[in-house]
Amino acid sequence: MPNVAAAWLQGFTGRGATTTLHPASAAAVSISGIFQAAKDFAVLQTRALDFDLTSWQRWILFASSREKRHLTAGYHQAMRSLGVLGLLPVLAFAQEWPQFRGPNGRGVGAAKSLPEEIGPDKNVLWRTAAPPGHSSPVIAGDFIFLTAVEGGTRNDLAPGRMTDPGGKLLTFCLNRHTGKILWRREAPRPRLEKYQPANTAASPSPVTDGRGVWVFFGDFGLISYGLDGNERWRLPLGPFNNPNGHGSSPVVYKDLLYLLCDQDTDSYLLAVEKETGKIRWKVSRPESTRSYSTPAILTMESGPAQLIVPGAYQLTSYDAGTGERLWWVRGMSWQPKAAPQVEGDVVYAHWWEAGGEAEEPSETPEFQEMLSKYDKDGDGKLSSGELAPEPRLQRGLSDIDLNGDALIDDRDWDFHRAKRASRNTLIAVRARGRGDVTNSPNVLWRMQKYLPNLPSPLLYEGVIYLIKDGGILSAVNAKDGSMLKQARLPAAIDTYYSSPVASAGLVYAISQQGKAMVIRAGADWQILSSSDFGEPVTSTPAIAGDRIYVRTKSMLYCLGRE
Repeated sequence: MPNVAAAWLQGFTGRGATTTLHPASAAAVSISGIFQAAKDFAVLQTRALDFDLTSWQRWILFASSREKRHLTAGYHQAMRSLGVLGLLPVLAFAQEWPQFRGPNGRGVGAAKSLPEEIGPDKNVLWRTAAPPGHSSPVIAGDFIFLTAVEGGTRNDLAPGRMTDPGGKLLTFCLNRHTGKILWRREAPRPRLEKYQPANTAASPSPVTDGRGVWVFFGDFGLISYGLDGNERWRLPLGPFNNPNGHGSSPVVYKDLLYLLCDQDTDSYLLAVEKETGKIRWKVSRPESTRSYSTPAILTMESGPAQLIVPGAYQLTSYDAGTGERLWWVRGMSWQPKAAPQVEGDVVYAHWWEAGGEAEEPSETPEFQEMLSKYDKDGDGKLSSGELAPEPRLQRGLSDIDLNGDALIDDRDWDFHRAKRASRNTLIAVRARGRGDVTNSPNVLWRMQKYLPNLPSPLLYEGVIYLIKDGGILSAVNAKDGSMLKQARLPAAIDTYYSSPVASAGLVYAISQQGKAMVIRAGADWQILSSSDFGEPVTSTPAIAGDRIYVRTKSMLYCLGRE
């Protein structure tokens, strides 16, 4: 171990430093160096190439830009001399984008300077061809991770449902600085679950903690890789009953990896030990049908860490350690797609689905009333033939029939009634209390108009940004839900799959057709530029350092001022 440390320090050139290795234990060594300035003093703990990031980050905070460049060069020189793929997430502090929408799903980076114009020929530092997939890039240290589906033939099963036989499920690792593909791994694909043409079999984003990476494919389950691409474990899951395919991404907190597996039958929330793949707990969610949201973590000075989970019809908080259900709020629409936002002890969450815009809920009969009118064979269920007098219901049978048996039973109908009565909602909830807090003061405010379909809200410096199909951008006051400004983005009147992200005073919004808008953040936001990537964008950008990474249908772009 001292040889590794020495090799690393020898690569740190051009500094005139004095360095001492202090034996700390049989498995570790303490490294201290006094450099040209007193503030450059640093203490670093290392255990089998696993550096203590807290100490590392304290060092980086006091380093100048020149020192960081030398430090990075030295690390890489040492790793090359040892023949080791870089295992340390270099300069990770304040620069990582570890999961879908970055730290805790917020969509907010820590950049100091970002380009005010982006596009396929504007501020491009590098670009790399990548197979399609709706997953977003995640970043730790020198590495970018991405999933994709390569090849395959489109097979239409029914209106709005398809598979892609022959498609390979892939995970890529790229060099963050050059875009070079370092490794690619193929996941097993034991089945072909159907999905909506607007979706893909690689829509959930990876998650990384800087030491490993985890990916989820609905056609297989979970796989863990080391940063060198070696598989560490796999956990087959499913099959799933989600007619549109999957969208929820895994998240990591401390020693656990969480995965939301909401579907039309047998929904559940899973916690897995991230190092072993062993299931720590699994919580059934019978109150929820299909959804596509990615959970967030909320921590407070007292009480357990909370896992915040938007699901069909309600928002739920779980004890992140045990899976115990803590509190919930009812009254939302079904199949949510957006990630919740957490700030302090307040949760902001969003639901939208067609039919949820009406001011008043739709009147829907009780199931017994439907049976008395249409159940001709007396089996307690409704078939397509029995629904002939109700053409609308007959046409929508596949959406009402949750278990796929071509019959409507009482459970199917109860969820159909809930769907018809549900309302689109952006809600602010104080994350306290126990049980049903729907009608409590913990619900700070609700908003039901001007809400997006797919993009998650962006909470940035006290303002919530909402990008709605048609290019309508709304700025909402996070304190009270009041509208601050609403206007159309004239160069991007389009549908939106990608969620907005922000950093360095800028908001980035990219439409499904690839129209990119850069906006000056604020209550009175202003459009700075527009451009066109020339092909679809369904992935959410990532921000790391002073770079923004944009995935289009066929490319991954790195964009920055330099």
